[in-house]
Amino acid sequence: MRRALIALSTFLGVLAAPISATAAEEKTEAQACKGCEALLELAAANPLREADRARDKYRHPVETLSFFRVGPTMKVGEYAPGGEWYSRLLGLYLGQQGHLVGLFYNPDSPAFKPETQANIRKNAGEYAADVAKFTGLPADRFAAYTTGAIPAGEKGTFDVIIVPRMLHNLLRWNIAASEFAAMRDLLKPGGLIGIEQHRAKADAADAYADGSKGYLKQADVIRFMQAQGFDLVGQSEISANPKDSADWPGGVWTLPPTLALKDQDRAKYLSIGESDRMTLLFRKRG
Repeated sequence: MRRALIALSTFLGVLAAPISATAAEEKTEAQACKGCEALLELAAANPLREADRARDKYRHPVETLSFFRVGPTMKVGEYAPGGEWYSRLLGLYLGQQGHLVGLFYNPDSPAFKPETQANIRKNAGEYAADVAKFTGLPADRFAAYTTGAIPAGEKGTFDVIIVPRMLHNLLRWNIAASEFAAMRDLLKPGGLIGIEQHRAKADAADAYADGSKGYLKQADVIRFMQAQGFDLVGQSEISANPKDSADWPGGVWTLPPTLALKDQDRAKYLSIGESDRMTLLFRKRG
């Protein structure tokens, strides 16, 4: 591990500081973080990620984080870290010169039962130590807040926030607007939000694509984000999966990794793989 960290630190030492929002507007996604993909590949190859690597072929984390312009010296928020799959990679990537912050739901929301509210607070309180333990890096390189208790000094300090496969839940819990308002406050002027989301077919019934099945229409997501004060910067097919028909009666949880249907068709779902996904990048407006 030490050898990998030394190599990462050496590479970081010659990399330029994070680009400004103005400069980012003038560059393509591929140009916006020169050298980032190589650094991400180094972090992704770390032996500590051995157990996580099976999901890489579906989630394409190196390409996704490169598309989201996540630079190694940036302050980056991961929204709703959950099982901390992305956090472990981001911790290795950002732990030397950047800063990773876990962003958890506002536990005071009426959408959550008291026991869930307590778990949200508990998970946020343990997040920095979890990532530090995994990476072997100091816990002060990491932090976490609930969106209901963000210190005033944190507002306007984040370069990028990523939201992996979570917007459908926020919509069905009726907390999406308030959560994105909190994230918008955290971003610097021109700061970025990267969204990865299970994708419904464009002609799917609204009742199916309302978040209750895990799938959302791409056009609906773009409209929602524009209404929250963000402009679309780019869209990618990095995690597209044409094998996913996106019409499962049991929703996205029919597919891996959940495999909710424990029946004879399990092999079929495994052969399809994880869901078809949109990958969208937005910039804070104004």
